[in-house]
Amino acid sequence: MRSKITVVGAGNVGATLALRLAERNYADIVLVDVVEGLAEGKALDMLEAGPIVGSDSLVTGATVNGSAGWEPTAGSDIVVITSGLPRKPGMSRDDLVVTNSKIVAGVAKNVAAHAPDGMLIVVSNPLDAMAQLAMAVTGFPRQRVIGMAGVLDTARFRTFIAQEIGASVVDVAAYVLGGHGDTMVPLTRLSTVAGVPVADIIPKDRLAGIVDRARNGGAEIVNLLKTGSAFYAPSAAVAQMVDAILLDTWQVLPCAAYLDGEYGIHGLFSGVPCRLGKEGLVEVIDVELSTDERAALHRSAHAVQELLEVIDAKHDEIGASIPTLASVATIG
Repeated sequence: MRSKITVVGAGNVGATLALRLAERNYADIVLVDVVEGLAEGKALDMLEAGPIVGSDSLVTGATVNGSAGWEPTAGSDIVVITSGLPRKPGMSRDDLVVTNSKIVAGVAKNVAAHAPDGMLIVVSNPLDAMAQLAMAVTGFPRQRVIGMAGVLDTARFRTFIAQEIGASVVDVAAYVLGGHGDTMVPLTRLSTVAGVPVADIIPKDRLAGIVDRARNGGAEIVNLLKTGSAFYAPSAAVAQMVDAILLDTWQVLPCAAYLDGEYGIHGLFSGVPCRLGKEGLVEVIDVELSTDERAALHRSAHAVQELLEVIDAKHDEIGASIPTLASVATIG
């Protein structure tokens, strides 16, 4: 029987991801959205591309409203949550957290009801906090809830390194740990080009500029587009994670995982190297960090904890039947 992947959210990220996965021809795809007809229309368009690209993936769409309309997602092996709002002018960080918490909590509740044995890949922002919320609402074990950010941030970092020295991106090996955005922790010390440390190739000031550009990679694209945000690279990042899980490759990818003591962090999602396979998170790879790198990762974890405190404080407004999130976390 073919695998089933549900993509929640038929916007740019979700629809592009659904197309990438359909063209892989290894699973049937269900695309859902709250906007009536949006998921159905895009799904039908993708389905009709099948004979051209040689894909027999069944792509279907469904409109969901609250707890209604989720039946087509039943039995999904993987559910990807892309739904949520971007931060708008005048919107505070706390406003964004509360708004997207309502959306993600509602989605997670329905995922647990219709795909109780599935795996969750969370893309909605703020990423680490939304992954933690989704795990709390579904009650899924940590192996089955993973956040996408590190693959994207690492891809941006690798791109800029390759551009700087005129190398092929496939020769650039790098990892970005920590949260998605300002608190990410690029491991420049361990980054290489064809096995040669980047610090031996790129001057320190230029490398610092590349790190800064990677941290602001999403904002750079938003500023250029004027309306909307990145979706080609984010969808490619999720597809790489799905490949590792569905094909059981055991590939090590930087993902947001719920840490239970690794890196001195307990009870929080943070970006770390993860081995992915058919069971989801196979293991967290505990890389030996320098004192400065470990401190930066812990600062990133504290930023996630602050977001969870906002969710806890707005619990009644969010309306989700979930335990408090921040109180279980310890760092250091």
